[in-house]
Amino acid sequence: MRKRTSPELAVPRVAPANAAHLAAFAAHLDGRPANTRAAYLRDAHALALLAGDADLVVLDARELRRFLATLHGRGLSGRSLSRALSSWRALYRFLLDRDVGLAGDPCAGLKAPKATKRLPSALSPDEAVRLVQIPGGDPFAVRDRALFELAYSSGLRLAELAGIDVSRLDLVTGEVRVWGKGAKERIVPVGAPAIAAIRAWLPVRAGIPNAEPEALFVGRAGKRITPRAIERRLAEWAVKQGLGRHVHPHMLRHSFASHVLQSSGDLRAVQEMLGHASIASTQVYTHLDFQYLAKAYDKAHPRAKRSKR
Repeated sequence: MRKRTSPELAVPRVAPANAAHLAAFAAHLDGRPANTRAAYLRDAHALALLAGDADLVVLDARELRRFLATLHGRGLSGRSLSRALSSWRALYRFLLDRDVGLAGDPCAGLKAPKATKRLPSALSPDEAVRLVQIPGGDPFAVRDRALFELAYSSGLRLAELAGIDVSRLDLVTGEVRVWGKGAKERIVPVGAPAIAAIRAWLPVRAGIPNAEPEALFVGRAGKRITPRAIERRLAEWAVKQGLGRHVHPHMLRHSFASHVLQSSGDLRAVQEMLGHASIASTQVYTHLDFQYLAKAYDKAHPRAKRSKR
């Protein structure tokens, strides 16, 4: 007798037409940062599952709005829903460009519920300096000091830090070129302590067998260091350096933004270095209220001032 599969154990399948759309979308995303690509594909796959047997090209705004409500009912936060909607927009822009029969963009006009903005914790300047001043001549202590000095010096995202190639770093001019969100490149200054730490790391890196030739930061096996490994090492060093609390990479990015802004008051410069498209995004990385941000924007942007009547 053949066993009957329990409906509860059945694995949801994507309709063949949608599987083809997703495969083409995945190929289109080749070359994007790994985390961005994975998030887009994950959200696009979730949409295909919600669509069931319906082809993605026949869905309209009403149905997508219902899918967002379904995900919200499953407990997804406003931030997760916003990310999902952003991924769906990217998918439909791609499908429109392919001319697969879409009459228009069904995501047009859709809005996800507003996410509650939480300010991430920042280190004090003394804590940040204590964290990055890693002692010892162990090869990977030397690497970690270079990693953390660069993260704090330049306010890089975790994926940007892990993905840096040697060729994208200029120690003479003190600059690093990184690929940020949306595959946008930006040039960020690198401070003197970070340059010194990287100069100390490079000869150590050269002595690691089978080191990936392009990767700036590698592990014991010579492979490019992973974001998860950076998170783990940072948490371990925070304990060793006596900080007394959990430290994660984004905390260094927020500390960079807060300390530069507190010292200079130059909102525009911080926005550029963080790679933000708008001041609203930069606001999350500061401890300033919106009124101060608006004043700083008015001073920084030549076309921000409103005419007086």
